[in-house]
Amino acid sequence: MNYKRRVLLLISCVLYFMLLEYHFRKRPDVVTTTDWLAPVIWEGTFNRQVLEEYYGRQNLTIGLAVLATGRIADQYLELFIQSASKHFMTGYRVIFYIMVDAFYRLPNLEPGPLQTVQVLNIRGHDADDFHLMRMKNLAVHIVGHIQDEVDFLFSMMANRVFQNDFGVETLGTSVAQLHAWWYFKNTENLPYERRPGSAACIPLGQGDFYYDGTVIGGTPLEILNFIKEYLDGIMRDKENGLNSTYERHLNKYFFIHKPTKLLSPEYSWDTVLWPPAQVWLVKAARCLERAF
Repeated sequence: MNYKRRVLLLISCVLYFMLLEYHFRKRPDVVTTTDWLAPVIWEGTFNRQVLEEYYGRQNLTIGLAVLATGRIADQYLELFIQSASKHFMTGYRVIFYIMVDAFYRLPNLEPGPLQTVQVLNIRGHDADDFHLMRMKNLAVHIVGHIQDEVDFLFSMMANRVFQNDFGVETLGTSVAQLHAWWYFKNTENLPYERRPGSAACIPLGQGDFYYDGTVIGGTPLEILNFIKEYLDGIMRDKENGLNSTYERHLNKYFFIHKPTKLLSPEYSWDTVLWPPAQVWLVKAARCLERAF
């Protein structure tokens, strides 16, 4: 499995440079490559036929993990699964990992061809916030079985609807999602953690992009590495009497460990925002925030 991932990474890099000219030619209106040469995926920056020809030979399995508890499951989970079944990695083997606190909350699940569903009971504590519980449980399942079942893994919040193909153009060793609210903002105004005593701190004057904490992707082991650093950061902050947010810890992680691929806001658009001209095709849209 590890050898296969290394080969996939090498070939992905080759594919990226093959498509670099295409990438720049098609979207001069947006940032398509970072300072560390990671591609930023927008509609029009990738050749789907080339990608399908390559990935179609790799015998891939992709995982999609979602934690849905209480009213989140009641309000969002059914539409999330229905839309993911239609648009997420169509034509490839997909495992939906649904983590719930009560099985009676599960909607009627009808996976499509090549799709399977694993329903996982969560372990949590009342004192844990949602994201802490989400990452703790995901880590347990990655170690226990997910790392042996899938080649790539995405973890998402349930409050989203897939609207168009969310395909193999998004695959990478470490995948970060650009935040729809903050992508067009000046870096100086981004809501990073700035308190020097926090493990999530990004010093003033520094920072690349602001990333959306509701989506993270990559190989299972890369996601596990992030979770370990996030949990360690939470503990260090607690010892120092601080309490930063999950999203700020994620931004600190990607500031130190640069992602190998970035997804444009098209892949996690917010329905309260009017799409600007740069957003050609919304792939997935976040539903209205309701005090997560």
